[in-house]
Amino acid sequence: MPQTTIATSQVPAHREAVQHAADRLAELGAAGVQFRVTRGEHTFVVTSGVAELGTDRAVPEDGRFRISCITKPFVSVVVLQLVAEGRIELDRTVESYLPGLLPQGGRITVRNLLQHTSGLYNYADSFQKPGDRFLRDRYNHYEPEDLIAIAAGKPLEFEPGEEFAYCNTNYFVIGLLIGKVTGRSYRDEIRERVLEPLGLKDTTLPGDAPEIPGPHAHGYMRIAGRTEDVTLMNPSEAGCAGEIISTTADLDRFLVGLFGGELLAEPEFKEMTTPLPGEMIKDLPMGIGYGLGLMKLQNDDGLDLWGHGAGIPGYATFAATTRDLGIRVQLSITLGADFTKEAEQAVIRGVNTAVCFR
Repeated sequence: MPQTTIATSQVPAHREAVQHAADRLAELGAAGVQFRVTRGEHTFVVTSGVAELGTDRAVPEDGRFRISCITKPFVSVVVLQLVAEGRIELDRTVESYLPGLLPQGGRITVRNLLQHTSGLYNYADSFQKPGDRFLRDRYNHYEPEDLIAIAAGKPLEFEPGEEFAYCNTNYFVIGLLIGKVTGRSYRDEIRERVLEPLGLKDTTLPGDAPEIPGPHAHGYMRIAGRTEDVTLMNPSEAGCAGEIISTTADLDRFLVGLFGGELLAEPEFKEMTTPLPGEMIKDLPMGIGYGLGLMKLQNDDGLDLWGHGAGIPGYATFAATTRDLGIRVQLSITLGADFTKEAEQAVIRGVNTAVCFR
């Protein structure tokens, strides 16, 4: 079993190695980088780059950022709590809960939605716009039903349960399901069931609000040869699939609460961390398995590592923990240029440096 602790004498060398990885990401085009690493009893934070291009302001160590698809584990926890309460069944169909929402709803289960095996078209693929259109539309409000309708108007891409394809439409449907069975919005349920019990005071569900509250680094996109600040945006396009704003410290607390048994009882936690067969997982960086809103992650030491990665205009994020909570890492990158394959590989190397340092 690989070691998950580190001697006090090794901490400076570990920190230096992670700092080097953060600096390398800044060299490859990240405007700012923030790493938080916990190894046994030791925690440190390193940053690189700047909080805002054209300034020398350092990236805040407690900076807020858009966590995008790491919203999904929060949503999955709510669903699994409702499963424990007998209000949702994982293997019941969407049609039985939300009749008429999807033409194929009688063939798709709640489990299919949570693990991305529904076969639904990813509405987000229709929003891959040229950058100038993103600038024009980034303050638009989108209703979940309208985004789901984009997918509902297309045939299934495969038979539910037979393949895996990451799809934001799945979690928009889940958002409506939570509202149907509780009578309250998924935002209210996440706040009451996750944020408040864990004391995640710096984690917010902004709805239509375009700002990032509190200290934060700016995110950018390259558009028509220019670097544009895209920090402000209406995140309703991401909604239940990716709207949350958080910090590395709050993400760490979430992982500790989840893997430490504060949020789910053992039967529901086992459901969440039972991955699909690895051969089903394709085109998912570091992903070698997917449970219910959580990825099983590849790493150099073969550790039992779980978490999620994410991306939204201007921001890329990663959070992971070993199952025993002995090693945890959270990473926020504020993008300053196009995210190249070389930069993606540098992220993977940086995560492995944080997790597998000896």
